[in-house]
Amino acid sequence: MSNRLVLSGVIAKQPKRSLSPAGIAHCHFVLEHRSIQREADLPRQVYCYINVVVSGQDSQVLTQHLALGSHIEVGGFVSYQTGRNGLGKLVLHADHIDKI
Repeated sequence: MSNRLVLSGVIAKQPKRSLSPAGIAHCHFVLEHRSIQREADLPRQVYCYINVVVSGQDSQVLTQHLALGSHIEVGGFVSYQTGRNGLGKLVLHADHIDKI
């Protein structure tokens, strides 16, 4: 079964770094994507806002140059997460980031 998403956009919330109780480094930010796609042979404006997390030893290297407003392309897998408020959301767990 495949679970791979590549999405480009702009960093919409300042990246925040944290360390888990197990000592794993994390960087969290929000990616905003806007584009025009074709559906049923018609142009359609597309918009999404997705939470992104980069974890592990490589997180510092992948995210050191990221800032609010940076244009990037992110690749990774998507997972469902339930927040403290009980609401669910999709989160992109990134393993690849390129500035564009």
